[in-house]
Amino acid sequence: MIVRILGEGQWELADDHVNDLNGLDDAIEKAVAGGDEVALTEALHAMLSQVRTVGTPVPDEEIKDSDLILPAADSSLAEVQALLSGSSEGLIPG
Repeated sequence: MIVRILGEGQWELADDHVNDLNGLDDAIEKAVAGGDEVALTEALHAMLSQVRTVGTPVPDEEIKDSDLILPAADSSLAEVQALLSGSSEGLIPG
C-alpha cells in the first residue's frame, strides 16, 4: 500500500503495518472530536513516525497513486478535521 504524507512524500507499507496504524488513527479522531490540539499533535507525530519507520520510501521520480493520504506533521486541528469530515473511518480505513 502506498501512503503519502502531505508535504513529505510517499512510503510503501505492507498491509499488516497499515493495520497497526489503526490505534493511532483512533487517537487522532478522539483528539479532533475533543478539540485537543496537544493530543492531536502527539498522535499525528506518532503515526507519521511509524510510517517513516516501517515503510520504504518511494523515490520522488516514481509516480504512484497513493492509497492513503495523511496530513503533514504541522497540520492544525482544523486541517485534520477537514480531512476527517469526508470519512466515517478516520484517516486509515478498516
